[in-house]
Amino acid sequence: MEPIADETALSEDQARDISPPVETPNTSTSALQFLDFRLLFTGVGLAGFGQQMLAVAIGWELYIQTKSALVLGGVGLAQVIPLILLFLPAGYIADRVNRKYIVLVAQLVNVLAALSLALLSYLHGPLVLIYCCLAAIGGAQSFSQPANSALVSQVIPETAYENAMTWRSSIGQLSAVIGPAAGGFLIGFFQGATPVYLLSSGFFLTFAILLIFIHVQPQKKALGEGRKLSSLVSGVRFLGQTKVMLAAITLDLFAVLFGGSVALLPIYATGILHVGPVGLGWLQAADSIGGIAMALFLARRPPFKRAGPVLLLGVAGFGLATIVFGLSHWFWLSFLALIFIGAFDNISVVIRSTLALVRTPDEMRGRVSAVNSLFIGTSNQLGGFESGLTAQLLGPVAAVVAGGIGTLLVVLIVAGAFPDIRRLTTLRE
Repeated sequence: MEPIADETALSEDQARDISPPVETPNTSTSALQFLDFRLLFTGVGLAGFGQQMLAVAIGWELYIQTKSALVLGGVGLAQVIPLILLFLPAGYIADRVNRKYIVLVAQLVNVLAALSLALLSYLHGPLVLIYCCLAAIGGAQSFSQPANSALVSQVIPETAYENAMTWRSSIGQLSAVIGPAAGGFLIGFFQGATPVYLLSSGFFLTFAILLIFIHVQPQKKALGEGRKLSSLVSGVRFLGQTKVMLAAITLDLFAVLFGGSVALLPIYATGILHVGPVGLGWLQAADSIGGIAMALFLARRPPFKRAGPVLLLGVAGFGLATIVFGLSHWFWLSFLALIFIGAFDNISVVIRSTLALVRTPDEMRGRVSAVNSLFIGTSNQLGGFESGLTAQLLGPVAAVVAGGIGTLLVVLIVAGAFPDIRRLTTLRE
């Protein structure tokens, strides 16, 4: 695919708006003061909201029709397989083609897939076509995620990166709280999932329209790489050579893999805490509530001055909160532990995402973001599987507590194996 030239020309006023102010290294700029970031931020929030509603609609409708847990398991599989297969070319293309256009095309694919799901829902179409639509959504996300992450650096100055990642994390957490609730309400109100698919397609289309009005700085392209096969895996090599980023991704990867307590919430709600479906809904929202609270706190504080120790302590806190949740037989203690799980996890997300922007050259941001998306996306799926398997063998309490202990051990191992992460001060050093 030939690179698409960036046809967006910045006026002098726009150039002044996006140029970083003269600041000391330890000061930060609010990302929300930039119009282009506000448009991108709004679009990401709407698309995330639509994704959450669509996920609820798919799960509810397929289970009502089939009563099969295996069919539900296929939903995640259909979306994660394209991510695994396409992350290398997706990252390469994100560094070669105008990233705004990539995200725009991905949203249009989401629109078509959501409309197709609405039609299949209305006509009670075959399961294989539903999986095809989900695979299309997964493929669109494979290209959209690395391009979208890297696009942030083209609409704001570097001094606003940390603040931008905090706000993006908060909108993701907010979508995770409101989206499923709204999807469930609409399914009950309309007595079916078809209107939810239609509404989700409207959110995807709105994001695509907002992208048209976003002005982006021209992205840098690597010189001398050509179309060599080695350029596909240069993102993996870059992470291997950048120890601080590798340590941050490793911490996040194994924390999600071992600390998958959320996957066992139905078991805890019914068999341990005895709180029923209403209590389950509160438990499922708790970690996102903690994440939103932490994101709002971080958005209003100065940049990290000892980011490495904060990251290690945050992941350790995630592990300790997981252990508390696993041992708790009191609903409110469990609810509080899940809030802390979400809050500590958000610290890791903000630091890791900011490092990926600050420490990666612009011409490689797409490929590095693609590798990052692969690690985090697959760890979410594998984390739920690991928790379920361990719970089947050892019981839910032992599974969650063992996951928390495993997270603490990972913190100790990473802190010992990557001394640079212990010494990391500001993210922009």
